[in-house]
Amino acid sequence: MTSTRETGIERFFEFSLLGMLASGYLAVLGSGYLDAPTAILVALGMAARALIVSGRLRLHLPPAVVSALTLAYIGFYIGDYFYLSREFVTATVRLVFFLAVVKLLTASTGRDYFYVKVIAFLELLAASILSADANYSLFLALFLVFGVATFASGEILRSARRAETLVRSGQRRVGWRLSGLTASTVLGIFILTAGLFIILPRTARAAFQRLIPERYHLPGFAGEVRLGEIGELKMRDTAVMHVKIADSWQPRPLKWRGAALSNFDGKRWFNASNMARAWKVDRGVLSLIPVEERLRFQSPRLSYEVVMREITSDALFFAGVPEWIQIGIPLVIQTPTDSFRAGFTPDHLRYLVSALVEQDRHPFYRGEPLKPALRAQHLALPRLDPRISQLALEVSAKATSEAAKAYGLDKYLRESFGYTIELPRETSADPIAHFLFERRKGHCEYFASSLAVMLRAVGIPSRVVTGFQSGVYNPLSGWFLIRASDAHSWVEAFVEGRGWITLDPTPPDPNPPSVTFGSRLQLYADAVQVLWQDWVLGYDFERQLTLAARVEQSSRDFQARWIDGAYERWARRLQSGTATAKRHGWKAAIFIALVAAAAMLGPLAWRKWKAMRRVRRVKRGQVSASDATMLYERMLEVMRQRGMEKPFWVTPAEFAGKLGQSESSAVVDSFTQAYNQLRFGQRTEAAARMVALLDRLERL
Repeated sequence: MTSTRETGIERFFEFSLLGMLASGYLAVLGSGYLDAPTAILVALGMAARALIVSGRLRLHLPPAVVSALTLAYIGFYIGDYFYLSREFVTATVRLVFFLAVVKLLTASTGRDYFYVKVIAFLELLAASILSADANYSLFLALFLVFGVATFASGEILRSARRAETLVRSGQRRVGWRLSGLTASTVLGIFILTAGLFIILPRTARAAFQRLIPERYHLPGFAGEVRLGEIGELKMRDTAVMHVKIADSWQPRPLKWRGAALSNFDGKRWFNASNMARAWKVDRGVLSLIPVEERLRFQSPRLSYEVVMREITSDALFFAGVPEWIQIGIPLVIQTPTDSFRAGFTPDHLRYLVSALVEQDRHPFYRGEPLKPALRAQHLALPRLDPRISQLALEVSAKATSEAAKAYGLDKYLRESFGYTIELPRETSADPIAHFLFERRKGHCEYFASSLAVMLRAVGIPSRVVTGFQSGVYNPLSGWFLIRASDAHSWVEAFVEGRGWITLDPTPPDPNPPSVTFGSRLQLYADAVQVLWQDWVLGYDFERQLTLAARVEQSSRDFQARWIDGAYERWARRLQSGTATAKRHGWKAAIFIALVAAAAMLGPLAWRKWKAMRRVRRVKRGQVSASDATMLYERMLEVMRQRGMEKPFWVTPAEFAGKLGQSESSAVVDSFTQAYNQLRFGQRTEAAARMVALLDRLERL
């Protein structure tokens, strides 16, 4: 029958093992690569195992059922790889979690538990490859805690179930061997932690980027956007990028321009032309406006740093017109609509920008008229509801210039229609007409598209721009947090003599998000994420030098302040203390040495003296029952020095019986009998016999 102690250890072991598996599961779940059905299935499997371990659920899967499920999933894995996910890593991660659930629900032997440990480690390894977020460090810490608990409790459980001799002899220098084992274990954990926490998150993406699918799809910045996609994007709070503005002058609001689209077919905006210009980045710096031309612009300059998250778009986002860019890629592609792309999907791209910012509706015009082909392209309209053109002509009838017409149409849309992020419940053959004449409310996409169409209807070239609003400033990190919900669309119109001007007809949100505890908590989480990105994933050689320079400068500043204030006091004390040290220094040294020796050896000497005093008292015949315990502990100390240690759960008689046949075992057996007589029989004459046997044992 299983003992209560063994049952408690077994339950602790199983819960610890479940914690290991749950830590790996949560790490992968936090990476964003686990699909909802798999996440729910694994969570249900873990909950079922927790109920089984706690005794609240009885579940037994026959081996035939397990084999059938495994064979079925092998076929599903092949179909998943070729037809569903079409990604090796995604299909393999699902396979690992399927095996985790099956083994978790059927584990009953030591081999099964070993497989579960391996699967838990594979989960954490997968998370270290897939995850680039700070929450990985939390799940790694949980995994290590549950891992230590699992292996320790598993070892205790195996020892409790093992039928073997409880006392071992010949184990010399046990303390040193145990210390060595502890040191090697700690070193192994440190190496493993360093590898998972530092190395893999920074290098695994580069090593496996061909296998790992992109995590977050960002529609509207890949050369095409359908009406409604930006609205769907605004419902998500996923972080897209972080921006740090270096200048004290910060215009409000900033628009982060990503893509400009010139062609419209009634339901989607896109770019039909593939003509683009490739700029070669020279030594990490790209100059887009010649120095002599920059002097003509009197607009304020804005310097900022952008850190992109992992998204599917290769668009580069800028506020204002970039003068120069410092970026770590070989080429930057400029499209015919004056947007910029990396040419490939970047991975945590970081770049510095110096840009010219519009002020008071004065754009940057280089005096270049719009070419006829581009003008025709930016005026082209599909077959639309004729009421749209009629409305545009009516609104702009009193305007005397192109600029007045553009600003008038912009004001009309902003003041006459309502804002909402709710998508239309039904599709329409002409979404713009439905917005203008029936629904009369919508989000930025519909406002921008309507303005662009109405501008073209009155003969003003226009295009729709997709990007982001300013974002939220996080005072904890000093960075602007720009999320998917900050996605925005606006319009650029070409006015003769002024060039491309920016128009934003979208009215403000009547229900802006309020500051809540949850929003403050998000700022704290974002600050941790920025710290993780800067000093873990982005902790390259350049940042090492930066950190070293800061530490050195701080050390110098501290030393300067400290030395300036204390130098004179130290000099005076040193002068007055030098003579005293020469006279009494040797006395102080001897005193300090004696105090140190007393502190280190005093407690041990005190215990030895008390033990010897009690032994002498026993020899004089002054005996009490408690002296039996003192003498027995001295005997155990002698045996411990010889490599034979008594477990705490073994009785003295059992210990003496396990020593085998030897002269020492005969002495211990007689000593144990005398101990029992004195301790429990109150026979004081046994004390002298215990002292004699102890002396004999020490001489052997």
